[in-house]
Amino acid sequence: MWDEALTRYDFGPGHPFDPVRIRLTMELAAELGVLASPSVSLVSPSPATDGAIGCVHDEDYIEAVRRAGRTLAPDLRYGLGTADDPVFEGMHEAAALVVGATMGAAQSVWSGDALHAVNIAGGHHHAMRRAASGFCIYNDLAAAITWLLANGAERVAYVDLDVHHGDGVQAAFYDDPRVLTISLHEHPATLFPGTGFPGETGTGAGEGYAVNVALPAGTGDAGWLRALDAVALPLLRDFKPTVLVSQHGCDSHRLDPLANLELTIDAQRSAQVILHDLAHELCDGRWVATGGGGYALVQVVPRIWTHLLAIAAGAPVDPEMATPARWRELARSVTGETAPLTMTDGSDARYVSFSAGADPSDPVDRAIMRTRSAVFPAHGLLPQLSSQRAPGCPQHARDVLLSGFLRESAGGRKGLGSASAARVSTLRRLWVLALFRTRLTLGYVRDWCAESGQACSASRGRGQ
Repeated sequence: MWDEALTRYDFGPGHPFDPVRIRLTMELAAELGVLASPSVSLVSPSPATDGAIGCVHDEDYIEAVRRAGRTLAPDLRYGLGTADDPVFEGMHEAAALVVGATMGAAQSVWSGDALHAVNIAGGHHHAMRRAASGFCIYNDLAAAITWLLANGAERVAYVDLDVHHGDGVQAAFYDDPRVLTISLHEHPATLFPGTGFPGETGTGAGEGYAVNVALPAGTGDAGWLRALDAVALPLLRDFKPTVLVSQHGCDSHRLDPLANLELTIDAQRSAQVILHDLAHELCDGRWVATGGGGYALVQVVPRIWTHLLAIAAGAPVDPEMATPARWRELARSVTGETAPLTMTDGSDARYVSFSAGADPSDPVDRAIMRTRSAVFPAHGLLPQLSSQRAPGCPQHARDVLLSGFLRESAGGRKGLGSASAARVSTLRRLWVLALFRTRLTLGYVRDWCAESGQACSASRGRGQ
């Protein structure tokens, strides 16, 4: 989905959410021949209607956005006019076009017109039902997922790779078991929006369908990919989505000025390949992808999103390929920066699969286990690996107990009548989960205090 008008979503000079990153992405993709691939169709989107936007935003909020875009007067009741979300002329129209582009991508995939569809200008995952937040006015992702559900998609999986927690999408579907939201982000103790703890798991029928992997600052390629492997892959395979939707914010890169993870271009590209392959494995290839955050405007964003476009097109770009000289000159002329020479950072982006065993002393593995412990039991999956704990330690005792509980829940208890077995199984389930949650909370607080030392800095960093 592409139209030059998507660059009109612009908060003005000096704002990190600079549309030049979108322009440079499309120029790089064109120079490398990605957009000329026979499998690629450039579709110009239409703005989303008020009715479509109203499925995920209140009517008075939509009217406030429209009014602010005409008068340029802040309306702080709705988060409009803050440093993160300053008002600009035509704000409603620009944001509605972003929503329309992501909805158009979803419609193309669901109708069968396209196997994969990408809106790199989308991914505005912070927008709430009644408020702008974190550079996001309208939540295009929530609108697209809502459209998919309304048009027959039974189960939608949403994977958010942005360094910031995908709070707006999570909030939109927090009680809906038809949508599995998985967010892989920097720990909320050190980064905006201050949410995305492992214990945020959904409510009501949606319990267990909100999944948050909160990674410590400084996490690099191997740990980040290991977390994706350890949490997202087993849950997605268990959930069996009808459609996969993913947000590819690239502010987890080590050069990003607003966050603290240490990823490379190559790790993000590896994750794109993983999600592409999962779409084919699990949902007949139906994959909707968007951009998101990312504030290294020349060094990072255009390369990562060009890789995304190329993978979606079925024509991956060799990471060793040189960036075109004409594109480098364009980047220098519009930003003053010297652009990178190749499509890689030179990382092999290797990781050890979590199935090989976990290290309890490793901060990333502890973050992984907090998430698995919080949500895996709700899906009938074992959080622990059999090789993880030494026999005799308290954690091992809990693991054995939980493992036994799950086996009994599946098969009943020998020697008891069915009614007695059911009662014992139910009581054991309640007791184990209560113990599990208590230990998880205590362990989480201990690790948080020990690891971050920055619990009061959650507001550091802005945006998507």
